[in-house]
Parts: sequence; C-alpha cells; structure tokens
Amino acid sequence: MTATTHTVMNQPPPLAGYDVFAADPVLTEGIARYVADTRLDEVREELSTLGRAAGSAQAQRWGEQANAAPPVLRTHDRYGHRIDEVEFHPAWHRLLGHAVAAGLTDAWSRPDGHVRRTAGFIVWTQVEAGHGCPLSMTHAAVPALRAEPALAAEWEPLLTSRVYDPGLRPAAGKPGALAGMAMTEKQGGSDVRANATRAEPLAAPGEYALTGHKWFCSAPMSDAFLVLAQAPGGLTCFLLPRVLPDGSRNAFRIQRLKDKLGNRSNASAEIEFDGRSWARRVGAEGRGVATIIEMVAATRLDCVSGAAAVMRQAVAQALHHTAYREAFGGRLIDKPLMRNVLADLALESEAATTLALRLAAAYDSGTEQDRDFLRLAVPAAKYWVTKRCTPMVAEALECLGGNGYVEESGMPRLLREAPLNSIWEGSGNVQALDVLRALRREPAALNAFLTELGGVRGADHRLDRAIRGLLTELADLDGIEARARRLVERMALVLQGALLVRHAPSEVADAFCASRLGGDAGAAFGTLPHTLGLGAIVARARPVVEG
Repeated sequence: MTATTHTVMNQPPPLAGYDVFAADPVLTEGIARYVADTRLDEVREELSTLGRAAGSAQAQRWGEQANAAPPVLRTHDRYGHRIDEVEFHPAWHRLLGHAVAAGLTDAWSRPDGHVRRTAGFIVWTQVEAGHGCPLSMTHAAVPALRAEPALAAEWEPLLTSRVYDPGLRPAAGKPGALAGMAMTEKQGGSDVRANATRAEPLAAPGEYALTGHKWFCSAPMSDAFLVLAQAPGGLTCFLLPRVLPDGSRNAFRIQRLKDKLGNRSNASAEIEFDGRSWARRVGAEGRGVATIIEMVAATRLDCVSGAAAVMRQAVAQALHHTAYREAFGGRLIDKPLMRNVLADLALESEAATTLALRLAAAYDSGTEQDRDFLRLAVPAAKYWVTKRCTPMVAEALECLGGNGYVEESGMPRLLREAPLNSIWEGSGNVQALDVLRALRREPAALNAFLTELGGVRGADHRLDRAIRGLLTELADLDGIEARARRLVERMALVLQGALLVRHAPSEVADAFCASRLGGDAGAAFGTLPHTLGLGAIVARARPVVEG
C-alpha cells in the first residue's frame, strides 16, 4: 500500500559532486601564498583533481563502507599457522590507494612538498579520517630513517612511492611500502623512557632481537615499524620489518585490535615481540628519543592538519544543510542567530587551516629561523587546534538538529573522530610541557616565535594587547607548569590572530580578534558581536555545489 504521507520536502540534497579544494578559499589562498608562481597552476590542478575525487559520491561511499566494516584480525590460517594479518574492507584499500597515488605519503622529494601535501591531506581526509594514520606514519618515518643513511637509501624510495601495494612480501620486491610506529607501552604511556622492551645485539652490526610488548601499534598491517626498545646503551630506535629478506614472516605477534571510540576504519593493535623479532638500529644506541622525535614532529603537524580537515568538513556540512533547510519562514542560514553560530564555526575552521599551512610552509623553507619557529609553534598548534575540534564539531552537528544525531548524516562519525588528534602523539599536557621545555632550553625558538608575531605589530589593537599579555605571562616563570595550558592556549591564539590579520579578509580577522583576543564573545559558539560582518564570513565558508 502506497504511503500517501511520505512526501520528502525541505531536506537538503547531499553535499556531493563538488571540488573540496576549490570550494575552500582558505586552502586556495594559502596555496597561492606559499607556492612559487612557476608551480602554482600545476599545484592547483593537482589539488583540484584530488578535491573533485574527495567531493564525489563514490569516495564518500567508500568512507561509509570502511567505517561500517572495521578491520578484522586473523591470527592463524585454517591450518593453524600463525599469520597475524589484518583484513580490511575493499573500500579502505581504495581510499588508501588513491591517497598514495596522490602523493600523500611524500612531502620530501618535491618543491613546496609540505604545503602541497598538507593541503592534500586536509582535502582527502575529509572523506574518511581513519586511513590518514598510515599516510601520516609513512610520510613521517622518512626524517627519522635519515639518521641511518643506509636504511634511508633502502626504504625512502618505497615510502615516498606513489604505488600502493598492500601485500606482505619482502620490501625489496615491492614497488611501494607503508610504515607504522610502536612506541607506547602499558606501563609508561607517553613516558617512553619507562619502556621495558629489550633489544639484544646480534652478530651482524646494527641488527638486534627484540623482546617485549607494545600497548599501541599504529597501522599494524604496514611493511615496517619504527620501534623504541632498551638496548645495552639505552633507549634506542629500531626499524622492524614485517617480512624478512628471505620471505619469512618476522616474529610480530598481534595480540588484539583496539575497540576504539572512533577512527574505526583504522587498525590499532597490541603487539608482542618474542625474542626472535629481528630489527635494525636507527641512529646511535641511547639516542632513541632524539631519533624518533623527527617522526613525532611530522605526525604532530598531521594532527593539526587532520583536526583542520574534520573541522572543515563539519562546518561545510552545517553550512550546506542550513542553506537549504527552511524554518520559521525562511532559510536557516539567513536567520541572525544561526548566522552567528555558522560564522563562529567558520572562524574556527579558517584559523585552524591557516595555521596548518603556515607550519607546512615553515617545513618547506628549511631556514634556521623557521626551524626554531616550528619548535614552539608545532606543539602549541597541536595543543590548541586539536582541543577546539571536539566542541566545534559538536556545535556543527547541532546545526543539523535531530538529523545531525543520525548516523546517516555522517556527523556522528566526525564527532567520534574529533578527540583523536588531541590524544595521538601526546595529549594536551604533553604538548604543554614540550612548549615549556623549549622555552627553557631553546631561547632561539622564542625569538623566532616573537619575530613571527612582530610582523603585524600595530595592525590590530586587540592583537597588540594580546601579545603584550603573552609577554607578561612569559616573563613570570613562577608556577609555570601549573599554568602551562593557559600559556600555550594564548600562544596559539595570538599566532592564529597574527596569521589572520596578515592574510585573511578584514571581516574574518576582525571577528577573530574581537572574539578570541578581545574577549567580546561568550564561551559557547554563536556569541560573536552582532555588529561584525557575519554574513560575509558565512558566504566565504559555504561550499557551493555547481548545478
């Protein structure tokens, strides 16, 4: 019997069939800012190609499928042989393969590489965030491996390859490879110096056998892993392949996959090394933290970029919904109170993306001043941008009302994903303490950070006042650890404000400085001063689907 009451009206069309890159002026303007003119057209076309794929209904379906069918651990084959394999839905492989082919595991071999990759990472991971983990690990393993030139020569071409080959075979016979990481142990967490995994030297120079347990192993289906273990000379970094050169499986035992809040398409595992786990040393014995910190710094930038991607997709969905949904006599997007909420969300998203691109550009420049700048800016940005992601996504979900609370909208998946980047690669306290460590030990880092702020002195009185307040905080070291979060929050906000004043349209910079630095807003989103140019901010952020 036909349901005569079931007439669909006042529902928005899907946000699909659009160019995720071209529809985001913050990304397009950032690329124009940081990419050399001679390469600009090439990079724009590269990112638009990726953006059109990311905005397609097909890619969106892949993301849904990969999350609906999480990975499955197969410890043994049908005959009882130990295999320790992780099976993924075909959609996961399609997402990861497309990303690898687009160069999202490589920022090291081409000009403007970090800016190009960061923009691409923000574009593509809006489809599905879970597969961003192996992309990030693989990309970030390269600078750590360079501490051992022979290993880098062997592995770097595979890790930066644009060929995705998920088969477990000896790396020498593969056209491309992925890397994971296994640092954390159950007794130590972020305190890796408490690690108990042992590394016993073997007869061949640089080769060791590992024994121990890792509480979190990222991307356990990868071809190789960077691992920290206690060698005779102290905590040391190692490269452990999944398959040995002779084709046999290394002793890499997957105990279980973690049942996580979000990031469900991605496998995170507990693993065991049983004394026969063969690994090669990376860097000198006792220099494990110093070696792997190069990887950590790169993945922390991806935490910022990943959070920016989640935020951008959340605000895009909120803007799209409210542009079509009518209530109380008009479109929601035109209602003054909803417009205030949407503008506030758009501000948060723009500030996050702008900061991520500036960090990427600093990596590309390679100057001593930018290296010093990154020493403070990366942990400060990682702390603040990832912290803002969860409340921002929750507010964007609310813009869809009850529809946003339903899984089909995609918003619950974004909300479950939102806290991840604040935890991964060191939670908030770890980032704040890292900033304090740099302030105490590396005065050049503070000089570079303040130089970055000095370029906009006098451009906005609220920003000037916030910088003076930050300097006062920095001058008072009494009880600094207890107020480290407050200090790092201010550092990140002032840096975001400086970047927006320098690069964003006046209405965006004005609203950010008024609300984030001038105190002219409440604690919740949607409390911006009504006299600001909120309509222009909303129009700038709205993704438009052609046709």
